[in-house]
Amino acid sequence: MPPRLNIPPITRILLIALLAQSLLSFALRYRQWSEESDIVVPYLALVPQLSLIYPWTFLTTTLVENNVFTLGIAGVTIFYGGRYLERAWTSAEFAKFLLVAALIPNILCFGTLVTLFAVTGDMRWTLTSINGTIPLQISFLVAFSQLVPAHTVTLFRGIISLRVPRFPLLHILGVFLLSLTPLLSAASFLLATNGFITSWTYLRFYKAAFPDLDANQSSSLRGDPSESFAFAEFFPDPVKPLVASISAQIYNILVSVRICTPFSAADVSASRGDTFVQRGTPGSARQEAERRRALALKELDQRLNAATSKPKPQAPPPVQAGPSVQIQPQPNVQTPAAMLGETSYVPDREDGKDGH
Repeated sequence: MPPRLNIPPITRILLIALLAQSLLSFALRYRQWSEESDIVVPYLALVPQLSLIYPWTFLTTTLVENNVFTLGIAGVTIFYGGRYLERAWTSAEFAKFLLVAALIPNILCFGTLVTLFAVTGDMRWTLTSINGTIPLQISFLVAFSQLVPAHTVTLFRGIISLRVPRFPLLHILGVFLLSLTPLLSAASFLLATNGFITSWTYLRFYKAAFPDLDANQSSSLRGDPSESFAFAEFFPDPVKPLVASISAQIYNILVSVRICTPFSAADVSASRGDTFVQRGTPGSARQEAERRRALALKELDQRLNAATSKPKPQAPPPVQAGPSVQIQPQPNVQTPAAMLGETSYVPDREDGKDGH
């Protein structure tokens, strides 16, 4: 009997909606297709000139793919990425993240296309279909960059090694190149860039951070002030200083207009000292328990070594009253310290600096 797939509820709903809406869109476009027209489905996919009377398309369009190639990529992304994030964040937090990552990039892309039409007068901008899971794909990569920023992915037997924060920009580059082909529309690049900025902003400043139960911290902590998740960390080292300078100026403007709330010194200290952890850090509580267990074993080992290293008083040689008896050699007897071995533990250190 094949193993049963354990898919969390929100991820399961996403996969079903993606398959159903994409197949429906395929069927409708196939039925209405002709060589003289470019068929769109404005009540499923978002088309600026046609979809204003269908406001639900600002959400449904994210789960509509136009071809089998992009549908396959979308299915794999949601199946693996959705399962991981939903289990790490809980279904409620994952649903909030999906709503932000889908709705805001679509609205921004809609506004950009309308602006391009107003500037150029070209009607094709407002007839461009805004659809696909590209905002979710880039948002998942940004979320992974927050959860495992130091993880390195090795490709082609070690020929290429990339840290996880490098993948969002590579994804944007790939989307740009594919948007030059019939596989993706011209709006795909806008969806990728808007999804990248939107998801990072939400995770950096707004997503709820769950406090450590052993620490006396407020449950209203939000955002991630760690230096490893700074905006400049997504870019190559040569341009990091320039990106950090520009992002700091934008951050100051957003703080001045009260769009973003500045991190307090306690928040920054907490991000360095593990006084609270993001819910999205799988295994953080388990790692803390393992660290404490290793320290306890090390202390026990030191005490055993100290007890067994003390010299014992030598007893006087026994007086033989009878005939001599040959003493058999005794087997090696291991001390408690030798049986247990010495536990060596070097706690991981997380270096973090204050940054935006």
